[in-house]
Amino acid sequence: MKPFRERNPVVVGAVSIVVLAMLLVAALRADDLPLIGGGDTYHAMFTEAGGLKVNDEVRVAGVRVGKVDDIELAGNEVKVSFKVDDAAELGSDTRAAIKVKTVLGAMFLALEPAGGGRLDEGATIPAARTTSPFDVVEAFEGLAATSEQIDTDQLAESLTTLADLTRNTPEEFRGALDGLSRLSANIAAKDEQLNTLLVNLERVSTVLDERDRDIIRLMEDSDVLFRALVARREAVHDLLVSSTTLSKELTRLIEESRADLKPALAHLENVIAVLNKNEDNLDSSLRLMAPFYRVFANTLGTGPWFDTWISNFPPVPQVG
Repeated sequence: MKPFRERNPVVVGAVSIVVLAMLLVAALRADDLPLIGGGDTYHAMFTEAGGLKVNDEVRVAGVRVGKVDDIELAGNEVKVSFKVDDAAELGSDTRAAIKVKTVLGAMFLALEPAGGGRLDEGATIPAARTTSPFDVVEAFEGLAATSEQIDTDQLAESLTTLADLTRNTPEEFRGALDGLSRLSANIAAKDEQLNTLLVNLERVSTVLDERDRDIIRLMEDSDVLFRALVARREAVHDLLVSSTTLSKELTRLIEESRADLKPALAHLENVIAVLNKNEDNLDSSLRLMAPFYRVFANTLGTGPWFDTWISNFPPVPQVG
């Protein structure tokens, strides 16, 4: 076999570039790979997209089970393609609805499993079993039906009466209108700050939505803690009562012993002063005590008698 270093570097480089390109494409399309992506793909038809976007969440009973892959126009309806986890059990009559996720208008696709069996992979949920958050067609139809019932003559008379009332309005009412106008102008001038506030609010609401399980777990842990505190309430009460009693007893003891402690403390101060004055002598005594104890231990360490001698002692006179 030809060694790798002896191969044509041009061919090796070309093959390496092709392999890297394939790996890059596989990384970008990892969700579509059979072993990595996982999950089943379904479709749902809606009469109105309702602000739903690609990569929005797909939920079953409030639990995230997938995401929206594609949204496209199919005739007079909107076709939403989404992928769910294998663990999600969807019946043959499963319903779908686009619901509001946050107060700022973020949406998600809610699935309601229904029917027996299992929804086939790649199946399409018809528009009869889907619900949009806002149907433009129904809104305009309702507007047309309402407009037909308006009494134009009565409306004109009402507008004339309103004009007559505003023509002779008092100064207080005009001042209120002027203040309202200034308020609206001030709000319009602060639109950038309000926009920034709304964007940050959207981020906060998104983070809170993503951390909903952590918040629920924190609340559950807090409930356990509070239950433990309630269960230990008597013990905590007894501890506080005992601490209060101990504090009172110590205070009484100090007050009763103050007359005895004062002379003792005064004498202790004098003793400390004497010790400080003779500090050098004490140091010398402690330093010279070690050789004395060593010789004294040798004296008593030879048996049940004293083994010592005294130097320069006069000799015993000899009697001839």
